[in-house]
Amino acid sequence: MKNVVRLTLLALIVTWLAGCSGVTDPSLAYPGESPGTIFARGKTALIDHYYNDAIKRFEALDIQYPFYKDTEWAQLYLVYAYYKKEDYALSQAAADRFVRLHPVSPYVDYVYYMRGLASFYQNMGVIEQLFRVDLAKRDLTQMKKAFVDFQIVTRRFPNSRYAPAAHQYLVYLRNMFANHELQVAQYYYDKHAYVAAVNRASEVITAYQGTPAVKDALALLIKCYDALHLPKLKADAEKVYQFNYRS
Repeated sequence: MKNVVRLTLLALIVTWLAGCSGVTDPSLAYPGESPGTIFARGKTALIDHYYNDAIKRFEALDIQYPFYKDTEWAQLYLVYAYYKKEDYALSQAAADRFVRLHPVSPYVDYVYYMRGLASFYQNMGVIEQLFRVDLAKRDLTQMKKAFVDFQIVTRRFPNSRYAPAAHQYLVYLRNMFANHELQVAQYYYDKHAYVAAVNRASEVITAYQGTPAVKDALALLIKCYDALHLPKLKADAEKVYQFNYRS
């Protein structure tokens, strides 16, 4: 009797899994629906914030009808739908694919901007979004990717509606990178690795002119030269500091 129950449960599980695979496989989804219906219902789901449904429909359209007139729009909407669902890695992947397939699309500036946003928020959890956590202390790999995309928007598409927002992100990210270098310099100074600290502080001063971190980098540079017993370099740094930041 127990064997019969087990076999029955196993059969039910297999049937359920088979049914699920049929529903979730984009190449088999929405049988009997025209490409126009799949797209229209996907767009409605997107507007109504049903992002999972929108994603499933746009993916199905992309796979089943790659040459349909609205498939390019579906690929574009996938970038946004994944982003709104906070699947930032998938949003990046969808953006990569769109740029590769449609490099001269009139909407490619938007895709670069969205890819930048996806990179920016990919490693930022709920805590970081709700509270002002110092992002300069985190891994900046995704932030650097975001910086590249925002630069593309501002340089290649200066008249884009997304260029002003991209510029603001660039300013924020540049300040963050400068703060990161400053924190590394301070770390080396605290460890008495003064030459390494000088190199990092100098990087802040030369590469991130105009950021607030430059003032603190100069101050740290003065301390490093003092610790290294380099009075001439210390005096030169002090002159620069006094000239730029005298009260």
